[in-house]
Amino acid sequence: MAEKIPSWPKVTIRLYDDHNAEVKIAGRSHPVNHHDPRQAAIQLVSERAAQLGRAVKATAVEADGASWPLIIHPDGSVDAVEPEGGRGRSGRGGGGSKPLWPIIVAGVVALALIAGTAVYLLVLRKPAGPPKPTVSPTLPALPAPTVTPDQFVARPVPPNWSVQAGWTVDMMPNTTPAVSPDGTEVAILTPDQKLAVFDANGKVLWQDTLPSRTSSPVYTTIDSKPALVVTTEDTLYYWPGHGALPTAIELPNSSAVQYFGTSPLITLAADAGNSVISGGQLKSVPPRRRDSTVLLAEGERVLSARYRGPLYWDQPGKDQKPVNLAGPKDNKGLDHIVAASPGLVLALWKTGVTDTVIPVVHSSATGAVVASCKQARIQDAERWQWVPDNSRKVAAWGACLINFTTKTSVTMPGFQPLSISGTTVYGMNGSKMVTVVPGGAAHEIPDNTARPWGIVGNHAIVVQGSFLYALNKATR
Repeated sequence: MAEKIPSWPKVTIRLYDDHNAEVKIAGRSHPVNHHDPRQAAIQLVSERAAQLGRAVKATAVEADGASWPLIIHPDGSVDAVEPEGGRGRSGRGGGGSKPLWPIIVAGVVALALIAGTAVYLLVLRKPAGPPKPTVSPTLPALPAPTVTPDQFVARPVPPNWSVQAGWTVDMMPNTTPAVSPDGTEVAILTPDQKLAVFDANGKVLWQDTLPSRTSSPVYTTIDSKPALVVTTEDTLYYWPGHGALPTAIELPNSSAVQYFGTSPLITLAADAGNSVISGGQLKSVPPRRRDSTVLLAEGERVLSARYRGPLYWDQPGKDQKPVNLAGPKDNKGLDHIVAASPGLVLALWKTGVTDTVIPVVHSSATGAVVASCKQARIQDAERWQWVPDNSRKVAAWGACLINFTTKTSVTMPGFQPLSISGTTVYGMNGSKMVTVVPGGAAHEIPDNTARPWGIVGNHAIVVQGSFLYALNKATR
């Protein structure tokens, strides 16, 4: 049975004394203080097993260093696993005595003393079928961070927003907030090493403790559902929201996680391949073609391209699917593929004039032209930054400002986009910072104006140092 249970997540239960223990799940520590620390620890691991929908392997370590391999089931029952190399326990003391851990025994509750060693056998009725939890396990209640109104006076506020902040909160230094794509919540790391999620009015929706050296949070999609993700050096954690427990995925050594697509893409070191997340596990995608670049992930699919094409989707267990890009009017062939973002691919097309190209935005699903920019020098276009709006209303590709709603684009020579908030593009026009809505006039603003990380409800989220401010709308 043990051979059929995945080794992930790695679980260690360490007993310190009669009241204290520590449970580590995929590197994440959970201190336990309880009159029965063994049972409390098993309850914690069984909740994790219930979330996974399967039993998990665990190693229980006694205070004297003796260790026991166990299998812990979602219903809290426990099986002992015969250690490799015989029946003796590992750790100090040797011997062949059985562990002081709950073990399933058929039908009765027994208390036995063998060779002067107390052996506690917790007898649980074997379930008739798969466990059917009545309530999904949820995160524990934690002390809420201090949330108060304040004024933002450190630098100029963005246009149409007030210096009055409806609410503010302290963040962990050197981290950044994440605003959900639907604009209903914002997530931060707090100074006391927690992940905290707030609604538009500053109410804490849920919190969870984090290991040290955790990355800033990112909203993404996993298994076609919204998820909030943080990573450590060796683990990716994701929360489905609404106070549900997270899933932890061990990352390969020296791997990197990127979020250019709708889902995380795990890139292995030394060009060893790529993986996506599916069902709480990493799945390897088919090896990319020679001389091609992996652009992004959407669910289990990975989009790749060669410099001059083709473009194609790969998915574990399925045939490769090519995407044929439709050229713009009067093109003379594809020059090269530039980049991609969720649903979109950027490409430069030849015009027949030396060093002149047509920048085009394509659908990554069909290859159709979504937006076309005016002809530009290839030297300029290759330096353009792509700044899309998550809601797919507007985007800026260097000097080309795109309105996806009206399917139009305008060119602002020399413009360099920095960020987008709503449908407003922030950027540099020469040496001056400006805001512009694609198709509208540009408006100069002070160079040190705070640029919103996003809009949550009726508040613009800005950051100064390690403080988050939710600015109110300006009154007219």
